[in-house]
Amino acid sequence: MKGFVSVSALLLACLAAAPAFGQQQQCGGDFTAWLDGVRAEARTDGVGERGLAALSQAKIDPKVIARDHAQGVFAQNFIEFSSRMVNAYRLKIGKERMKAYADVFARAEKTYGVPAPVITAFWALETDFGAVQGNFDTLDALATLSHDCRRPETFRPQLIALLKLIDNGTVPVDVKGAWAGEIGQTQMLPKDYLARGTDGDGDGHVDLRTSAPDVIMTTANFLKSLGWQAGKPWMEEVEVPARMPWDKTGMETVLPLSQWAAWGVTKRGGAPLGQPDEKASLVLPMGRLGPAFLMFDNYRVYLKWNQSFVYTMTAAYLATRFAGAPAYEKRDPTPGLSLAEMKDLQRKLEAKGHDVGKIDGVLGSGTREAVRAEQQKLGMPVDGWPTQALLAAL
Repeated sequence: MKGFVSVSALLLACLAAAPAFGQQQQCGGDFTAWLDGVRAEARTDGVGERGLAALSQAKIDPKVIARDHAQGVFAQNFIEFSSRMVNAYRLKIGKERMKAYADVFARAEKTYGVPAPVITAFWALETDFGAVQGNFDTLDALATLSHDCRRPETFRPQLIALLKLIDNGTVPVDVKGAWAGEIGQTQMLPKDYLARGTDGDGDGHVDLRTSAPDVIMTTANFLKSLGWQAGKPWMEEVEVPARMPWDKTGMETVLPLSQWAAWGVTKRGGAPLGQPDEKASLVLPMGRLGPAFLMFDNYRVYLKWNQSFVYTMTAAYLATRFAGAPAYEKRDPTPGLSLAEMKDLQRKLEAKGHDVGKIDGVLGSGTREAVRAEQQKLGMPVDGWPTQALLAAL
């Protein structure tokens, strides 16, 4: 009978879900018993008595669970989000920081190849240069997220790394940070703090909460580990012609600048593109009538930092401002969809067989690619921007 589950099937399912004899309980269940499993794993992984003792203080934080289950990608479009985040305050303070720590930034670029504007943009967006680092108890946050069965494979290693940081005296037991366990002025997860933490001020200690030189050097080290290429660009605003092969735009297509130039793409102001053999993607965050950017290989490092398209485009853009570029030209994009209309669009796209992920009204990568596919079928310009015309056509 449909919907009926036999007792034997239920028992088999429970046995399959339970850890085998001798294995550590990975998530869920009695919290104290679960902590015993973490403690045993941490000891095997080299955590000493101070770190192991700290684990006894961990407790479940319901606010962390609420934040984790409610989180979503940025719902604002690129112009809305970047206009709010790239403001006069951040531009002013960022330039002051680059000047005040010019010698440290120079050392960071010489050692890791990451320029000051890129580091400073992350510093600004993550915590407003250390002003807003988060007030969640990091030990509780990571214990909570590791115990919860939503993503234990992601957070349990971070919890072990935090215990190592506590054990070696790098951070105190009661260290505070973001709800997902990030610590410091550029919000490093414990594993990255442990692996990439760099003493920038020479005091023999890596303090990502209060030492700007440590923050600068560690952030540069981390970005290099993600694949940053020294001396290479990351983003450049361009002008696009009224007509071109729009289906070639988007991060999935990477072409030499000579090809983009052949199709009529120029630097802002009309100057020809440089380095014809350099390769890039042409990205139109709000369609062919909105702002346009060439995104180079280094931009993919931003996507390893944060998977949000809107956030990473904004971080890369802010870095260009710190490097001396003017504010981008907003142009006149076709109006987008409301939140309710975006959800309606996603449902229609899903019904046509596209994987758009969660129906949340957010223009994520899955929805954007589905839009491009349907634009192609309908004979519309394939620029990935959902409009009233597309919604009506679907």
